[in-house]
Amino acid sequence: MGQVRELAAPFVVPGPTGVAVRDRLKHLTAEDENVLRAVGAHLGRLASKDLRARCTDGPGHNGDRWAARKRALTADSSSRWAGSLTKHTHNQWALSRRCQLAHIRGLEAGVRMLRHRLSLPIGQRGSKRAPGGYRSRREWHAKSRRLACLETRLETARAGWEAGQVRVVRGGKQLLVTRHHLAKADLTEREWRERWEAERWYLAADGESGKRYGNETIRVAPDGAISIKLPAPLAHLANAPHGRYVLTTRVRFQHRGEEWADRITADRAVAYRIHYDVQRGRWYLTASWQHPVVQTIPLEAARARGMIGIDTNADHFAAYQLDRHGNPVGDPHRFFFDLTGSTSHRDAQLRHAITRLLHWAERVGVTAIGIENLDFTAEKSREKHGGRKRFRQLISGMPTARLKNRLVSMASQYGLAIVAVDPAYTSVWGAQHWQQPLTSATRIMTRHDAASIAIGRRALGHPIRRRTAPPRHHQSDGAGHRTVQAASGTPGREETRRCIPGPRTRCAPPGRGAKAGDQRTQHRSGHAAEQQSWQQDALPLSP
Repeated sequence: MGQVRELAAPFVVPGPTGVAVRDRLKHLTAEDENVLRAVGAHLGRLASKDLRARCTDGPGHNGDRWAARKRALTADSSSRWAGSLTKHTHNQWALSRRCQLAHIRGLEAGVRMLRHRLSLPIGQRGSKRAPGGYRSRREWHAKSRRLACLETRLETARAGWEAGQVRVVRGGKQLLVTRHHLAKADLTEREWRERWEAERWYLAADGESGKRYGNETIRVAPDGAISIKLPAPLAHLANAPHGRYVLTTRVRFQHRGEEWADRITADRAVAYRIHYDVQRGRWYLTASWQHPVVQTIPLEAARARGMIGIDTNADHFAAYQLDRHGNPVGDPHRFFFDLTGSTSHRDAQLRHAITRLLHWAERVGVTAIGIENLDFTAEKSREKHGGRKRFRQLISGMPTARLKNRLVSMASQYGLAIVAVDPAYTSVWGAQHWQQPLTSATRIMTRHDAASIAIGRRALGHPIRRRTAPPRHHQSDGAGHRTVQAASGTPGREETRRCIPGPRTRCAPPGRGAKAGDQRTQHRSGHAAEQQSWQQDALPLSP
């Protein structure tokens, strides 16, 4: 076995810093929908205009340019609408900038991997840590051409990064590409156009602490009444004083409704976003607010009542409960989910599996859940696992970042802490030390169940390797070897066992037997010790 890399220490994942709840806007009149469409389309055009100005400024943007952009938007909307638009535009540009950098890092990793594999002899086998050479001369030639292509892309991406150029599509690049494949998407041009326009609308307002109900632009009263401050060109559509439009519907947040009511009653900031789902023909209102930074519980406090270790897989969570000493308790649990289908279906499956997991953790009385700090960014590379398409699809389909964020958010409502551990060797060592000993006629242990024990023990601060089994009822090998044996290269493995004071069995005390000084006499014939007086003489052939 190669040298084991240094493992990162476990840590308690910080809790969520924000909350978002959503409710449907039911029973809207035709006039209400027309007003929402007009406001969303008008503000969407302003957002596109401001995004273009922000992209033109590039990295040289400063506070003066921000103020100039806001003044340009205020005349066609209002001061608060302009503030929300410029902030949203800046966040969108910054996100695109981070994605551009991640794209460059991915291209650099691909170029390094291709250069490494092309430098190896054809047919050279790889290892677990690094792939080998290519299998044939034809594949080597194809990869050399791909290397030239990636180097060109990398050079173009770096030039764009240095110039501060970003590519942003308001409405989404995926929906834009769908325009050229309407038959495959089973859409008509009119249906696509409706979705495209709805995605480009802008109906969102940031909260303001100290203002009435926490928001002056989109205001929601404690009784659920919704009023919108109309932009200046649409002020003639107002049905309430001060250029506001009041919707006929009412909202009632079922989830965290009391927390939302407490915030707006105290005039604390709450941000709102109105969204139209074209496929369902429904309007939704999302309310969001931030939490103050909460100090996470100490790691020792999280370990006080045991731990539940979770091994994340493509179709289920493998979980095992451990006490605070690292001993497995009960039987393994598996929480299955299906990540095929639409995004909403995958999210629902993930939430349902996490909910069942948290309910079980609440019943058993633990205070923390151990999970691997997974990041498959390097393993998704086409250049590293080009011939293992199924494997790349498997790890690409695992929503590790979304899973961790959702688990942390939902676990905080149950008072559970999340402990992240280094994922190195958990599957290998778990299967080596825990799969076979815990398998019985009534319990079937999988490799994933054993990995969950390894994750839980690492989160508790214990080594994954099990303790050496105590001596059997006698000292011979009739009952089998001890659980942990010395490897062939272990120094001193042939030496005499250390003398332990006091009798360990009902026979002679340790260190006093005829064979105590040299263990070789038990198995090797012809040894000098066999000629001692205690050896039984051969039986006579005749009386």
